[in-house]
Amino acid sequence: MAKTLDKREVVIVGAGAAGSAYAAYLAEAGKDVLVLERGAVRRLSDLYSSQIWARRLKWGAPVVVEEGADTIWYNFNSGHGFGGAAIHHYGVWPRYHPEDMALDSRYGRGLDWPFGYDVLRPYYDQVQAEVGLSGDAEQEIWRPPGAPYPLPPVLVSNHGRTLATGFHALGIPTAPIPVAVLSAPYQGRPACLWDGWCDAGCPTGALANPLVTYKPRATQARAEFRAHAEVTRLLDDEAGRRVAAVVYYDQNNRQCIQPADVVVLCAFTVENVRLLLNSASGRHPRGLANSSDTLGRYLMSHPAVSVFGLFDKEMENYLGLTGGQLLVQSAFAKQSDPGGAFGSRQWVVGPALKPNDLLGIAMTRPDLYGQELDTFMYRSAHKMGCMVAAVEEQPNRNNRIRLAAAKDRHGMPLARISYTTGEDARRLWQSAVKEGMAVMTAAGATETWHGPQGGQHIMGGTIMGKDSRRSVSNEHAQSHDISNLFIGGPSLLPTSSCVNSTFTVHALALKSARFMIEHWDALV
Repeated sequence: MAKTLDKREVVIVGAGAAGSAYAAYLAEAGKDVLVLERGAVRRLSDLYSSQIWARRLKWGAPVVVEEGADTIWYNFNSGHGFGGAAIHHYGVWPRYHPEDMALDSRYGRGLDWPFGYDVLRPYYDQVQAEVGLSGDAEQEIWRPPGAPYPLPPVLVSNHGRTLATGFHALGIPTAPIPVAVLSAPYQGRPACLWDGWCDAGCPTGALANPLVTYKPRATQARAEFRAHAEVTRLLDDEAGRRVAAVVYYDQNNRQCIQPADVVVLCAFTVENVRLLLNSASGRHPRGLANSSDTLGRYLMSHPAVSVFGLFDKEMENYLGLTGGQLLVQSAFAKQSDPGGAFGSRQWVVGPALKPNDLLGIAMTRPDLYGQELDTFMYRSAHKMGCMVAAVEEQPNRNNRIRLAAAKDRHGMPLARISYTTGEDARRLWQSAVKEGMAVMTAAGATETWHGPQGGQHIMGGTIMGKDSRRSVSNEHAQSHDISNLFIGGPSLLPTSSCVNSTFTVHALALKSARFMIEHWDALV
């Protein structure tokens, strides 16, 4: 039989980037906060600089069913355990641009956010000061207005310097990459070692993941983090206007009912949708928070491509960050693509390279075997260059998350994903490939090649909007339908831009938490 627990003021589902940030802000405001995390307890001492160990930070088995034309790379992007996917994120933190948040009103394309960049700007500024961002706002000429970065730029090795010459030869400027990695000691945390193990987590604490930023703050303020708590559904009250409790299974496979005054759903993009769909009731037959039939729709990912080149000199490609050394957003203007596609592109230049496994040198040439591969590896370990482009995907109602026939061990349907890359994104990707190969050649590469289309970041499904008939949540990340239900993470984003989403996720969590604190009496 299910065990009903004592009621808590705030129950947060998911201990990743958004969940940990919400926990810190709400607990510091004096709220009684419980965080339920499906994965295990994780500490910095559990992180090892190893490509094999890096795989343990991601889901190791399929937990979604994909049936569309394209994959969203769920297992590459997701995470589990304390810190979630932000444990293995690379800390690349550009801001969304004003035009990203007003596609419909400016261009008659896509969707609008329920507020503009100026509303989000102070939250970006506060978050970057709290976690420590490295960069150079003046050199980053594309960057929208905001406070200067608190730390100077990260290391640029011969890898970054060489590839920059290729961009400059084509008249394309570069800038230091804005990253949530410390280039100097900051607030008790050490500077980066530049050893390029970001994908395996950062045991030193130089990279801003939840274990060194918001979770310690939340714990200090008496928030409770409960691991191995697998949430399966939310229970609405008799009127169907509020969430009454969260249902989860504990480590002993015992079903628990956790009542709450307020629930914040931060269980990663796909899981947020799955939990709400699985929470259908007589009052909400299409799923909780789904009166608009928008829940699960507008799923987005960033089509990405890695471009490689071999050089005749030492590139120092083993130094730096997995996220790169330089940023290029010269093709950010929505209507600037030479192929006529609509949307933005960006390059991250000079990521630190490892020999093999998920992001390794060997994986770039699957056509090579035996002695050919050995010769290639010997040369590439010192003389290979790399850069990665991500391009914007437009919101499409038919790219969506639904429930599958397959079920998990508790009998709850898995998420079923239908996703097809849009024509604009495909053409932007092709333009990126062409430009990247030209840059490599201009930089002096003797041989160039590129990888297949990948998927970076997963967004949408519980999008924000002013109109409750066309969106799931409002400008405060609050469900239109359920007054005490809030949502955190990239599932909120109505548009994808081409930039990494984690910085924006933090800014939205801060904005939403501040609203909750200021309007608490009306929520409970």
